[in-house]
Amino acid sequence: MTQDVLIEIGLEELPARFIDDAEAQFLDRTIKWLDEQRISYASAVSFSTPRRLTVLIEEAAESQASIEEEAKGPALKIAKDEQDNWTKAAEGFTRGQGKTTDDIYIKEVKGTSYIYVKKYIEGKSVQSLLPEFKDIIESITFGKNMRWANETLRYARPIRWLTALYGNEVIPFEIAHVKTSNFTYGHRFLSGKLTIDEPKQYEQLLKDNYVIADAKKREDKIVKQLEALQEKNEFQIPVDKDLLNEVRNLVEYPTAFVGSFSTSFLALPNEVLITSMAEHQRYFPVERNGELLPKFVGVRNGDDYELETVIRGNEKVLRARLADAEFFFEEDKKLSIDFFQEKLTRVVFQEKLGTYSEKVNRVKTIAKHLAEELSLKELKEVERAAEISKFDLMTNMVNEFTELQGVMGEKYAAYFGEAKEVSQAIREHYLPKQSHGELPVTTVGAVLSIADKIDTIAGCISVGLIPSGSQDPYGLRRQATGILRILKDQNWDVTIESVIEYTLSVLKDAGLTINTSSKDDLLAFFVSRAEYLMREENIEADIIHAVVDNQLGIFHVAVEKAHVLAAKKADDHFKTSQEALVRVLNLENKVEDTDHKVNPSLFQTESEKVLYESVEAVKSTYAEYLEAQKSEEALRLLAGLADDIHAFFDHNMIMDDNEEVRKNRLSIIRELSVLILQYADLRKIAWKQHA
Repeated sequence: MTQDVLIEIGLEELPARFIDDAEAQFLDRTIKWLDEQRISYASAVSFSTPRRLTVLIEEAAESQASIEEEAKGPALKIAKDEQDNWTKAAEGFTRGQGKTTDDIYIKEVKGTSYIYVKKYIEGKSVQSLLPEFKDIIESITFGKNMRWANETLRYARPIRWLTALYGNEVIPFEIAHVKTSNFTYGHRFLSGKLTIDEPKQYEQLLKDNYVIADAKKREDKIVKQLEALQEKNEFQIPVDKDLLNEVRNLVEYPTAFVGSFSTSFLALPNEVLITSMAEHQRYFPVERNGELLPKFVGVRNGDDYELETVIRGNEKVLRARLADAEFFFEEDKKLSIDFFQEKLTRVVFQEKLGTYSEKVNRVKTIAKHLAEELSLKELKEVERAAEISKFDLMTNMVNEFTELQGVMGEKYAAYFGEAKEVSQAIREHYLPKQSHGELPVTTVGAVLSIADKIDTIAGCISVGLIPSGSQDPYGLRRQATGILRILKDQNWDVTIESVIEYTLSVLKDAGLTINTSSKDDLLAFFVSRAEYLMREENIEADIIHAVVDNQLGIFHVAVEKAHVLAAKKADDHFKTSQEALVRVLNLENKVEDTDHKVNPSLFQTESEKVLYESVEAVKSTYAEYLEAQKSEEALRLLAGLADDIHAFFDHNMIMDDNEEVRKNRLSIIRELSVLILQYADLRKIAWKQHA
């Protein structure tokens, strides 16, 4: 006979951003535990609201599956003595398995005989095992764990109740002085304490008491309500997926409503209005034909009782925020960019890296250098955008609405008469804001974004602020990923190595102390981010290492080479060429005298002469292909040497007894290796046709 199992953790309201991950952890660890304990079940589902995390296991077996297990003991030569008697080692092994030496049998493994016993493990009752759920609950981690009151348990919020049922029986355990029961709670204000008679009634019981336990069903309910409001009011509600996800995790029983604000606030930039509504109040903005309306849509945690009162309260809160924004906006416009720039001299960016003003000066130098290297015509705009890139951080508006950094910089710069390219670059230099976020679209914005990010990354890593594990307070991984994505998006022919080297020189010239390992640390850091991006393009790890380990170089070219090699890896027709090129690289480390020049007069065979002449013939064209970033053609040129390479190896003793001949042949190997390694280290690829 089977039974349903229900485990619910009742909590003080969880932060919305913690809920989805915690629910997933709870379900995943439950399923893992069931599998490890050999407990069969029909299904396992999870639920979550701001006040609860729940798993429901349907049709769990009454007992674990019993198993017969083979236990391996010591080698036979240890298990028996010279008189063919069982040793203490054999006796200790069997005793530990609950068996005797009479149960021993012998099996051979890789030429060695071992003793074995078979043991039968009777499955325990599931009811006796279920209190172990205490460990699962305590193992759930959150974005921030805290210790509450005098409890030793660190959790996101205090546990207020624990529901644990096996059928209609309570599973006994206790966490943080909270004992399990068959009680749960409905909506905080619209219901109260509820008794659960059996696990299957859980979801419907809560729904009857104004709690929709399934997060997806809450989301669907919100979406349907938004659609109904759109149709009724003939406006559009642009639904941001992240905001919708957050709102569904803020309520247990959603009811959407429409509020309004004074049309005078529409004079504020749209970004200010949307930030005030979405980021600060979790409201959805409202549009008609692409234009913002003086309205908003909120979602109440409850039913529609006294909804008009709720609407008026929300309107009052938003009105106050918009009034503040309006005041800040008008006050900021009375000042000047120079005023805000001067304030930057007194604000520290990072203790070891100086003030924001000092950072801006470094960014300006890096941005100018990068623009010159790329021969950009917008040099003047790049310098000006870099110079004023951080002024808006000192404005009243950004001080109050930090999410608007860059956005207000663009608005204010345009207001104060800066060129459009300069104003737009101030906003764009913060892009991408997430690893896969929007990239700068203007050249000036892209240059400034790279310069700002590389200054932060190089500065932080140089003073020892290297990300570890999940800790990355300065967002260095995101920023490095952003740099690589921008370089690839813009198809810019600049190497990561040169950007790193120049940035470190700027930091050093600014009087900052640079660790001796900074260059290597930075390159390794960027290589790791390049690997991350290339894996996302389904490029296999061995190909990535072949391309980037020796030199990361120009990133978009590295990606192109990787794709070319990926195609060749699966191409049987490339086998002969690959074998020849790898054959050359395998002897590369035998070259001792790297300055030795090939001397044609020392050739003793025709194959030496042919290979040397073939290599010399392709050098200039190969270099042109690499310069023109024709990766397919460059590899094809190398592959064309395959027959000559094989003939060279087949008809010559490379490590000849004659030192001069040996050096000469190794010099041919060295010259060819240099060409191949300019493309990739093909030795690192697990060529499929060799399997």
